[in-house]
Amino acid sequence: MVSVLDQAVQQPTVEALTSELKDRLSELIREGSIRLPADLSSPCGNHYARRLLHRSEDYGYVVVAMIWGPGQGTPLHDHDGTWCVEGVLAGDIEVTQYDLVDENGSEWRFERKDTHRTGVGTAGSLIPPFEYHTIANASDEKVSITLHVYGHEMNTCTIFEPVADDCFTKRTKALGYDA
Repeated sequence: MVSVLDQAVQQPTVEALTSELKDRLSELIREGSIRLPADLSSPCGNHYARRLLHRSEDYGYVVVAMIWGPGQGTPLHDHDGTWCVEGVLAGDIEVTQYDLVDENGSEWRFERKDTHRTGVGTAGSLIPPFEYHTIANASDEKVSITLHVYGHEMNTCTIFEPVADDCFTKRTKALGYDA
């Protein structure tokens, strides 16, 4: 997997890079080349699990597995200005994209755009400034697993908490990894 990803991230533009990564990640998942050991595949009780799989010293990207217990998801958030490719390794995931409409002091207005339900072998990308979204396990009964390839280590992201219909306040959230 690492050699395939190393080749993909050497594309000349972010658009070409994320397109290549989506294709390669989908292929690897569909052919069954990526398998997580049991200790990395279990969810956390009260939140989705974030587990570091690989950090590229040469190219700066990181690969993170996220394990989603039934019904677990994220608030509306960004990716701290980095590109990301997300592939579904197990289960079904629901991703809802948002467009930033207005920023007025402490209030941010978003417009909900497309919602996609994706299954095993599918992959999508986020390229700033179009990076605002939620992601959730689409099942109330089964665990889902996604692989995320980020352009750089994400130690923080911004989450947006609703205060009215389409208005949100923002706060910085520290990110870490689960054991």
